Parts: sequence; structure tokens; C-alpha cells
Amino acid sequence: MTRDTLSEDGTPSGGAGGGAPKALASMTGFGRADDALDGARWTWELRSVNGKGLDLRLRLPQGLEELESYCRERGGAVLTRGNVTIGLSYQRAQGEAVPHINDAALNAMLSALETVRRRVPDAAPVALDGILAQRGVVEWKEPDEDPATRAALISALKRSFDAALDALVDMRRTEGDSITALLRGQLAEIDRLRRAAEDAPCRAPEAIRKRLRSQVEALMETGVAFDAARLHQEAALLATKADIREELDRLAAHVEAATALLDGGGPVGRRLDFLAQEFNRETNTLCSKSNGTELTAIGLDLKTLIDQMREQIQNLE
Repeated sequence: MTRDTLSEDGTPSGGAGGGAPKALASMTGFGRADDALDGARWTWELRSVNGKGLDLRLRLPQGLEELESYCRERGGAVLTRGNVTIGLSYQRAQGEAVPHINDAALNAMLSALETVRRRVPDAAPVALDGILAQRGVVEWKEPDEDPATRAALISALKRSFDAALDALVDMRRTEGDSITALLRGQLAEIDRLRRAAEDAPCRAPEAIRKRLRSQVEALMETGVAFDAARLHQEAALLATKADIREELDRLAAHVEAATALLDGGGPVGRRLDFLAQEFNRETNTLCSKSNGTELTAIGLDLKTLIDQMREQIQNLE
């Protein structure tokens, strides 16, 4: 299985240069990575489900928003379709917090107290600790990180994101391999049913003539006069309309095209979905032209199989 990796500048490497086909990937998967540095701990979780295009939705803690562009660039380099949720749970290192006075909050509190004092002159004065205990007046902040420490943290967070993304891609491709195997089996069964329809006894010229002959004889017994030449023309027209040679040839071509897409790999889900619609179109026409119960049964089996195949295709990237 070909595996794309990411170079340090975020570009895909490996596989593409050698011309080897990419494996098919599912759009559903999960990736997780845990790591720690200097007392800080974090967990990346990536989840993807089916989607018409690629939609990356990020949930990053306050203060780490700078990672968003990196995550989008890396995700877009290896994913083509799917709704992907990217979440980061981050627990800061326990440092010695330092108190800071929020001047705006303190001034607002003092102004409110002055208003109360003017309206209620006999009110007891508010103690200083009571003022400082009000929410927002005193803020406890961690010591500022030096640039080198901050850079090391961001670099570690990026590395662990890459690990979670690799895990997601691996799961999507593993599921893609399973779907590919199912699709190959379904295409083989479609081709078998196509050959069975081609060999159906009711399609033989003698069987068609016999059926038309019995229908004409039944009509002749009613005593109604028929124009023999016109009757011959109508019979020939009915036989032409009932011919399914074109539908069978198209089904064979669609099987070949779908197999080629599976062999080529890569993000081919949309093209396979289009082919599934074409499979269904030809099968509907085959059923409408059926001139025998065995051919109708084959057509219904084809429809069921194509519906099952399309359900699997909907999961492919």
C-alpha cells in the first residue's frame, strides 16, 4: 500500500514521484496522539465522516490559535474529502501564578461603591479584601514564556498533531482497503449476472419467434382479421425493442471502467458514484425490456447488488 508522508515544509512526499497508484481511502476514521513537555500535557483527537468535499473544523484552546493554519495545511495535503473535526485538549504546566490588578474592573467597582455611599450615607464601609475578592478585580496569570520555550512548545504540538493525522489517514486507508475488496467482489458478481443475462434462453431467436407465434395464434383464434404484412412488421419491431444487446455491452464497459478506477486508486469516490448511477440506468432498461421471467429475476438481482455497491461507494474519498 502506498503511503504519503509529509516533509517538513508540509508538502506530500513519497509515492507520487514513483508513479505508484494510491490506495483508496474511506472518509471515516479516527486519530489520536498524546504528548507532554515541561509539565504541560495535551491530546489531539481527529474524527472524520462522509462529506461532499473537505471540511476541517478546529477546536483549539485559547492562546494556541496560531496552530490553525498549520493544521489546515497539513490536513489539506493528505485528505481530499470528508468532514474532519480536529480537537486539542491542553493542560498547562503548573507554574507560580502572579496576581495582577485589572484596572478597568477595579475602577468600575470603586465607582459603583461611591454611588452606593452617596445614596446610603450610613452604610458601613466595604473592606479592602471584599473589593479585591470581587470577580475580575484580581487576575492570576502564569509567568510569561520566553520565546525559546514557546517555540519548543509549538513545535512539540505540531509533531503530535502530525502523529494524530497519520493515525487518521492509516485508519481511513485500512477501511478503504476493505471497501475496495467488497467492491471488487460486487463487480465480479455484476459481470457474472451480465453474462447470465446474455445467455438467458429467452433471448434466443427461436424462443422469441415461438413466443410471438403463440401470441399471434391466440389473437387469430378471436376471429379478428389481421394484415399479415403489418403483423410481421409489428413483430419485428417488438423483437427489436426487446433486444438488450446494447445494455449488456454498456454494463460490461462500466465493469471495466470501475475496475480500472479501483486499480488506479486515489480519490475516485465521485467517479465511482457516477458509474454506479450508470449501472442502475442500464439495469432499469434491461428490466423494462425483459421478455422472460428469468431475465427479470437477473435484472432484479442486479438492482439489489448495485444498490449495495453504491452504499459502499458513498464511504470512499
